[in-house]
Amino acid sequence: MAMATPLSFSVGRRTFCPNTHPVSSTSFLKHDCILTLINTKKKPRCSNGHRRLISAQSNGSNSADPQDRLISAVCYFYPFFDGIQYGKYVITQFSPIQVLIQPLVPAIRVFKGFPLNGFLVFLTLYFVVVRNPNFSRYVRFNTMQAIVLDVLLIFPDLVERSFNPREGFGLDLVMSLDSTVFLFLLVCLIYGSTSCLFGQVPRLPIVAEAAERQVP
Repeated sequence: MAMATPLSFSVGRRTFCPNTHPVSSTSFLKHDCILTLINTKKKPRCSNGHRRLISAQSNGSNSADPQDRLISAVCYFYPFFDGIQYGKYVITQFSPIQVLIQPLVPAIRVFKGFPLNGFLVFLTLYFVVVRNPNFSRYVRFNTMQAIVLDVLLIFPDLVERSFNPREGFGLDLVMSLDSTVFLFLLVCLIYGSTSCLFGQVPRLPIVAEAAERQVP
């Protein structure tokens, strides 16, 4: 598939222009936390050799009451909004995805409207929610999963910054990478938010183990 890189995409009658490659020092500050998330030592396993699992209970520190479910579900919008620019090819080609994204356009514009918004949300979620024992472990675990997922976006970002072809096979490769990242974020959003609304515990591939190690 060969096509020029679009600078914007339309949703309904509106045109949304994400910042494809914002150059900001705050993005590197945020993604520096990936070293902590990956290199943190694993907690010792239980004596029976099984991992400690998080259960959705009606009370206690792992409670999943309606308020906890809603907070956890909303957190999964953070990495999706932060990585919306990776959908610039998919969204323009598939109208069902445009219809799905259209209600989120105002929130995406607010999120992308100020360069520091993503970094401020990152700090808020990590220090106000994850490190706050007043929130249940259910909320803190799901919030940490969303944060780790967002931190991992540094990898496709670095690939695009160092390898930015304008045409040919290289462009097709970048388009495939962007589309894969976007679809992964979309699936994580749908799976994570839906599971939380039903009181279940979503375990996202790649990020679940790192999130579990960060939540006491």
